[in-house]
Amino acid sequence: MSAPLVVSFWMRSAFTFVDTAYAATLGDSAVAAIGLTAPFEFLMIAVWVGLSTGLTSGLSRAMGARQGARIEQYLGLTWKLVVATSIAFVALGAGIWALAPRFGLEPDVERDFRIYGAVLIAGSAFTSFWSVIPDSLVKAHHDTRATMWAGIWSNVINVVLNTLFLFVFHWGVFGIALSTVIGRLGGLVYALVQAGRHERRRKAADLDTRPERDPRPARALLALAVPSSMTFALMGAEVGLVNALLATLRNPTEGIAAYSIFYRVQMFALTPIIAIGVAMLPYAARRFGAGDVAGVRRGLRDAGLASAAYAALLVGPVMVAGARALADALSESELTAAYAAFALRLVPISVVVGTPFLLCRPIFEGLGRGVPGLAVAAIRYVVLTAPLAWIGMRIAERMGEPALYGLLVGTLTAAAVASAVFYGWVAATLRALEPVGMAGEREAARA
Repeated sequence: MSAPLVVSFWMRSAFTFVDTAYAATLGDSAVAAIGLTAPFEFLMIAVWVGLSTGLTSGLSRAMGARQGARIEQYLGLTWKLVVATSIAFVALGAGIWALAPRFGLEPDVERDFRIYGAVLIAGSAFTSFWSVIPDSLVKAHHDTRATMWAGIWSNVINVVLNTLFLFVFHWGVFGIALSTVIGRLGGLVYALVQAGRHERRRKAADLDTRPERDPRPARALLALAVPSSMTFALMGAEVGLVNALLATLRNPTEGIAAYSIFYRVQMFALTPIIAIGVAMLPYAARRFGAGDVAGVRRGLRDAGLASAAYAALLVGPVMVAGARALADALSESELTAAYAAFALRLVPISVVVGTPFLLCRPIFEGLGRGVPGLAVAAIRYVVLTAPLAWIGMRIAERMGEPALYGLLVGTLTAAAVASAVFYGWVAATLRALEPVGMAGEREAARA
């Protein structure tokens, strides 16, 4: 299940990275505008992931229990949630357009952010959230290849339209945002076709033998959806906080643009870890159900070792050798390129310190516990990030270095501390569950 998801998530990560690459041809103000939109994108991702987590879990359980009525119940409720969510994010896009002049940005950055942010967020409210339902259906049918191909189609359409809108029609950041919105529509159509095919096949097989309905469907869907959404929302808040701190610097446009480049590359590098984390949820849930706590521990160990090898053998050499060239390609000014080159060399470290956070959260979700992930996210993004980033900036300035460098070190330190806390929490939980799991295994053996 992980392999197609790695490809799919890389396509989705490349989706936003493509925007940055094309924006670099317009100048640093366009790149900075994309960076300023990142917190709102993260909020959108947070809600999408939350809805998808709750629906995928509910559909999977209902399919396993052959409860067709419950499947229809969950789908009907999710349609209503999607409509409400789409309306809310259209309003958010309008808010970006109306309130951008109050952010105190430089004129070029304000103009580009106002256009890009409003079009991307309001437009994607339809082409992104509507994909929750078909995407959850294909995952519930264990068809992660459909997810992969939806991402590929979206990215191909995005690249083609970016080229057309930018270099033929000369629509600037408006064209970049519009191509992203339309590209996501391509992935939505593909997922709808595949989900419909799976559902027709399931209904034709006449497997639904149990008529039970969920007495509290909203509670079942939102029990994991809300903590998952809040966790991702806090991740987006970190980007907003960083942008706010960078806006106070002597060279704010260059700082924000450099961080935007670092952020996009970092997320692209983390894609395989994120995919493994998604696969870790059903992996852990099945083993907890079987009482195989030791299997969960082995899975976490193997995933961690694979992630460390990936960071050391692939991400590290690529960033060390290519950081400056990549920074030059994505930057307009020499100062932005210098900032970005330093930041990109920290990407391997960000992968290492971020891995435990991404792998431990689904283990708790496999137990049906969404609160631990939210709690550790709050420790990282609410308690640690702001003070450590501020302290890092002050130390860097006293050392005669750019404040951005200290900010990056501060945020990585916050990530490392949070990951250590999360890993310790998971290890303690697994130790406490191991006697129960062993008893379950002995009972299964006797049966």
